[in-house]
Amino acid sequence: MDAHSRQLLYHLPYLRRYARALTADAVRGDDLVAEALPIALADPGTFGLETPSRLKLYGLLNGLCDADAPQPADLGGRHPMEMALAGLPELERRLFLLVSLEELTVSEAGSVLGLDMAGAEAAMTRAQSGLGSALTARIMIVEDDAIIAFDLEETVQRMGHIVCGTAANTQMALATAAEQQPTLALMDLRLAGGDSGITTAQILRRQSALPIIFVTAFGDELSRRGLDHLGPVIRKPFSRIDIERAITQAVFTPSGEFPSDALTKAAAKSP
Repeated sequence: MDAHSRQLLYHLPYLRRYARALTADAVRGDDLVAEALPIALADPGTFGLETPSRLKLYGLLNGLCDADAPQPADLGGRHPMEMALAGLPELERRLFLLVSLEELTVSEAGSVLGLDMAGAEAAMTRAQSGLGSALTARIMIVEDDAIIAFDLEETVQRMGHIVCGTAANTQMALATAAEQQPTLALMDLRLAGGDSGITTAQILRRQSALPIIFVTAFGDELSRRGLDHLGPVIRKPFSRIDIERAITQAVFTPSGEFPSDALTKAAAKSP
């Protein structure tokens, strides 16, 4: 194996990773890399095989992707980050992938895409803003203890998400959900007036696929009743990192796949 082939072999895992993200499809991404390899080997100077840099190889993959004019990827059931990325303008999407996935500097990523430094920085700012908006959850807090509700509200807002309403009992929760259309709920099991968080959650889940995270001192009640499927449990007293992890898991999990057993079990071990 000659030096150029060895260099290309070293780059191969990174090229596959980028190509799969670029095309949003593992098979198409691998096909793209297979198409690029002989082109790069035929002209190693042009495609940077005489240096450790992969910048020109990333440029080659972009050019081949554009030339192939592939069919749009089916994003059904995909990770929310993939779906959010798909909503970005293509230049911003590629720039974000090169910086965040391939760990290029903004300047390097801009050079791959033909942007000067100012243009690359502006595009990266737009990409980050767009992704932030797409991945911002609207969270309803169902908790009858005002101090705990305030603590949860602060945690949610600090994460950059929106508290779309608070409720202390079932009636308030259902009214808030109908009016505000939350994308996630944090819910106690014991609510004001003797209302049940479990009953409230069951009604909400019948009406929509609203993900629910239970924040309660009665962490075993769902398991005893065979209702683990309703959502993961964070035990009181909780730490903010417990809540942040659970919210992040919910936001980054495709609809219909929440909650995860792993999160439920991990949360149940919290002190």
